[in-house]
Amino acid sequence: MSNRSKRSSESGQNIHTKPSAWKKAGPPLLAVLLTLVLWQACTAVFEVEPWLLPSPADIWNETLETYPRLWTHTVSTLQIAVGGFAAGTACGLLLAVALHAVPKLREAVYPLIILSQNIPMIALAPLLVVWFGFGWLPKILIISLVCFFPVLVSALQGFAYTDAAMMQYMRMIGANRRQMFRMLEWPSCLPHLFSGLKVSATYSMMGAVVSEWLGAKRGLGMYIQMSQASFETARIFSAIAVIVALSLAFFYGIGLLEKRMVHWNRRKE
Repeated sequence: MSNRSKRSSESGQNIHTKPSAWKKAGPPLLAVLLTLVLWQACTAVFEVEPWLLPSPADIWNETLETYPRLWTHTVSTLQIAVGGFAAGTACGLLLAVALHAVPKLREAVYPLIILSQNIPMIALAPLLVVWFGFGWLPKILIISLVCFFPVLVSALQGFAYTDAAMMQYMRMIGANRRQMFRMLEWPSCLPHLFSGLKVSATYSMMGAVVSEWLGAKRGLGMYIQMSQASFETARIFSAIAVIVALSLAFFYGIGLLEKRMVHWNRRKE
């Protein structure tokens, strides 16, 4: 094939990929836009009080007016969310490797881990505050407890889906346990692991906000509490919008990392 034909084929592929990306992002954006327009119209037509349900314009204006304070609280929440997510991911992944390597340990411990997830976090969080105080440690622990379970389950599922025929082949050619893990089981685990990481990344923001409700000097959870006490409903909505935006940023950031690390497993769209 000549260079000219290659370029034409590549340009044709690019032309086809751009509309597909718009088709993927267009409907959600259009739905959000229509919701905001309908929301704005309803609050104007029915003359809803801003303290009861602020309009999108009120929320936007309040966000601009309180931006410095909102940014300070956002940075504080983001710091503990990232720290808790990293700690929860590390614990979940290490525990998944240990349970996979020792089947007897998995039979003994895995049911207990599942039972632990039935404990309401709102009941466990005050105990962590009593044991560790009001510093950053109980907050990191709360977020870690929220994040580690999806990572653990997805990693174990990935290890379980390793190709049995390839495992048998590697045993036949003399591969040891470490080589089979590095060359076969770990690559097989990655697509499932990233699914769990996406879930944990979004849960990390929720865990951070919940942990700040228990007692904090800064953070979006504290910001929401103060706004609720003073009936500043628009500020509550602006904080919620920031939380949603950060959760989406975490989710798509993990997705970009997945495309780089698991490029060999891309699905055709």
